[in-house]
Amino acid sequence: MTYMRRTAPIIILTLICALLISMAAAVALGPSGISFGSLFTSDNAWMILWEIRVPRVIAAALVGCGLAVAGTAMQALFRNPMADPYIIGTSSGGALGATLAIVLFAGTGRPVLAFAGAIGATFAVYFIARRGGKIPVETLLLSGVALATLLSALLSFLMYTAGRSLHQIMFWLMGGFWNIAWNDVGVALPILIGGAGIYLFARDLNILALNEEDATHLGVNVERTKLILLALSAFVTGIAVAVAGSIGFIGLITPHVMRLIVGPDHRFLFPAAALAGAILLVWADALTRTFTSDMPVGILTACFGAPFFIYLLRSRTKS
Repeated sequence: MTYMRRTAPIIILTLICALLISMAAAVALGPSGISFGSLFTSDNAWMILWEIRVPRVIAAALVGCGLAVAGTAMQALFRNPMADPYIIGTSSGGALGATLAIVLFAGTGRPVLAFAGAIGATFAVYFIARRGGKIPVETLLLSGVALATLLSALLSFLMYTAGRSLHQIMFWLMGGFWNIAWNDVGVALPILIGGAGIYLFARDLNILALNEEDATHLGVNVERTKLILLALSAFVTGIAVAVAGSIGFIGLITPHVMRLIVGPDHRFLFPAAALAGAILLVWADALTRTFTSDMPVGILTACFGAPFFIYLLRSRTKS
């Protein structure tokens, strides 16, 4: 544990460098190559770089960061390694809210309705799964699946009645960054505020890892902390869904991997997971944009995230 505390700052600095390098590489990568010299000789090259790729890469980094931080907070709050915005229905709630905005208001107010849907779904799962102050893994998963099924039915109804908006909703629900512009980056920036708010509770989450009774004795207002962190996690997830659609498993994978590398101390785990989530989604988007004709990035994250979830589930069952 002491060794991890000593090495964690070095790892975080390494991740910062890796993120900056990844973002620079993602801007350069693409189906149409852009050379350094062409930036000074071609207006089209500069437009592609500055108006399309740069905001897209920044948005991918912000969304990956937000989903990873929300997943880390939920796993700590529920004391459950299976918790994740996608699995417990938070993303589905955000998707329903954002789809309502698309169908009813032509996309106006999408971040607000996405947040409302995300926070509603999160608290619904929390109160359904809670038993005697604890949230068993089986109850959490079943509650998330049941709620996601209900929200999926409502989404299907909205798509059935969407008319001309159906194509837009279909592609958006698969998760991606096709039409990202600078105004979308502005919408995504509050993710940093929500993430910073979550980080302020790192010490409280370290104490909550013991048990709620000890945390209360040590001065932590357990119920207030839970409500605030659930609201902040839903806020971050809602913004991420409003910007990029439904992208799964980022919030499940990165906390687990980073916990093995930097340890369970949330003062180091939050920034490490945030940076790793940003790196993961930046590269996932760059690869789909470059090699798969801009396939929805949510498809790629699900392809490697679902097997990882099955592995975690089987490992927990064996233990």
